[in-house]
Amino acid sequence: MDDEALADFLGTAMSEYRLITPEAPLPCFALLMGSAEATTYQVRRIAFGRNARTSDPAARQEFRETIVPKFGPAYENEHRGWWMDSHDLLRASREADALGMDLLGSIHMHPDWHRLGPPSERGHTLSERPTPMDRHLFGRTRWPLNIICYLERRGSAFYHALAAWAPPPRHAAEGAECPEFALRIRTRSLVEA
Repeated sequence: MDDEALADFLGTAMSEYRLITPEAPLPCFALLMGSAEATTYQVRRIAFGRNARTSDPAARQEFRETIVPKFGPAYENEHRGWWMDSHDLLRASREADALGMDLLGSIHMHPDWHRLGPPSERGHTLSERPTPMDRHLFGRTRWPLNIICYLERRGSAFYHALAAWAPPPRHAAEGAECPEFALRIRTRSLVEA
């Protein structure tokens, strides 16, 4: 992953993090653009989009009929979970095509919700590892590359950890583990500065 793409994501994630309240676990989500090579995915850019979770009828139905029954009432909170606006997804796909790139997958933030959230949710520690909801999402989208960025604040400093995941095997049981990829950050801007 290019460090510029990561810096773009982290800047937005930190801005969203600052707005999180116990009632509003604001998400941060973006698409990964780059190229697929023989044994490597090269992430060169990211593309943000709007969360259509509350405005798209298909998203509302998916959360009401599938997500909430499967993953619990916490997902009734409209700030929890992400559904990329279809217009923004199309725009990102066209942008990737124009740049000679592919849409490779997604990146999203896991905040330290166990510190920020309501007392009822502080027993579940988030990290850069997929949650059951993430495994469900990765299995449904089938994007080959999915990055989770764990973000926490201690005092005035932010810290992050990253991990990259493939979707669970296609015919695996629901909730199957996701294979992990080695994730490397290209430090080009630091070297060239």
